[in-house]
Amino acid sequence: MSRIGKAVITVPNAVQVTISPEEVSVTSKGVQLKCPIPEQISVDWDSGKSEIRVKRQGDDARSRALHGLTRALIANMVRGVVQPWEKKLEIVGVGYQASLAKDVLTLNVGFANPVVLTIPPSVKCTVPDPTHIVLSSPDKHLVGQTAAEIRAVRPPEPYKGKGVRYADEHVKRKSGKAFGS
Repeated sequence: MSRIGKAVITVPNAVQVTISPEEVSVTSKGVQLKCPIPEQISVDWDSGKSEIRVKRQGDDARSRALHGLTRALIANMVRGVVQPWEKKLEIVGVGYQASLAKDVLTLNVGFANPVVLTIPPSVKCTVPDPTHIVLSSPDKHLVGQTAAEIRAVRPPEPYKGKGVRYADEHVKRKSGKAFGS
């Protein structure tokens, strides 16, 4: 039995949960997230205890995999509507910087022209200073995907460490050429 899949999801009082055979909908503070339910999985809502339980119908490999996945996705939605998910990025390099105008992020990261990225509407982006970017949204997947797309513009390189990296990312540095033999 999946340890993650059999764990109970406790739902706070401010969160409304709607379960249909095809999807789970979680709503709070005007934010609504939806997650489809695979046919091998069933979701039970105990409104008296404010708990969600995820169960699988078979014991085949696909059902076992979807069991833990579905439970994790629902738990992420419940946490996201209460407290938004956040990703922090930092830009390292001389002259490398970011600027934000409305929902358009402009990155100057060593290319001949600045790189312009459009931020999705449900992701809140802030640039507290030119070398830091903070993304937040109730949807964990969307925050992670947006952060990955920004990082992919100029991933950190191993020799000088220049580029866009996650705030908690450690870049393993390589030594340069050795002189002489």
